[in-house]
Amino acid sequence: MIRSATQFLFGTLAVIVLAAPVSAQMIVAHRGASHDAPENTLSAFRLAWQQGADGIEGDFYLTADGEIVCIHDGDTKRTAGVKRVVEKSTLAELRSLEYGSWKNEKFAGEAIPTLDEVIATVPVGKKLVIELKSKLRIVPTLVETLKKHQDKPIQWVVIAFDAPTAAEFKKQMPSVKTHWLTSFKRSSPASSYRPTAAEVAATVKKTGVDGVGMKGMPGVIDADFVKTLKAGGCPEFHVWTIDDVATAKTFESLGAWGVTTNVPAVIGPALR
Repeated sequence: MIRSATQFLFGTLAVIVLAAPVSAQMIVAHRGASHDAPENTLSAFRLAWQQGADGIEGDFYLTADGEIVCIHDGDTKRTAGVKRVVEKSTLAELRSLEYGSWKNEKFAGEAIPTLDEVIATVPVGKKLVIELKSKLRIVPTLVETLKKHQDKPIQWVVIAFDAPTAAEFKKQMPSVKTHWLTSFKRSSPASSYRPTAAEVAATVKKTGVDGVGMKGMPGVIDADFVKTLKAGGCPEFHVWTIDDVATAKTFESLGAWGVTTNVPAVIGPALR
């Protein structure tokens, strides 16, 4: 009887341990697996899933005819070779160009993807991080698009450098995780980087978003910085763009909600 009870106890504990969720850093593929494929294309996003990313991040603009497309720059010159201003062009005009051969000829013919097409690549349970490059004008169309896909079993995260845009989206879709974005600058080599942790927290609190995404600078973001963030009303943060393992592990130890990287195939296994 004692042996049976002991076996039952250890068996039960084993089941609990095996069933318990494993805590791991969220690995987000920056513009897809952009080290290996042309950024912000369907090839880059599909490859990111193959490389084991937990989420993908893409940049999105609203076109002149009200479509949401995925591209980082405000014009198409760098990735398509022909300059067209994205917000002043129609989807058809943007689709007349190709966005893959600049990276490698094997990707020739890549089209600029729409948000709907990017969403279609996301597997069940994975995350899509939507960076808003267009400002307030994109919010109503984005809300409409996400509501159209609300039954899809994936998770949305919306991020934006423009604080009013982040605030307005969060107001319209409070259930969707939203982060304000910031980098760090200083006026001279002897001056301090801005914004400070207290300033970041104040912006997060004012906009009503869930947290902040920051350029991953270990010399700026340390334990004291994170402590000040949380004390000021910013409960979570993620960092970008981290391509070396040591830096990724530093931010993991500081409690980053996620790490955005061009090389999910490298950073993912290292942190898991």
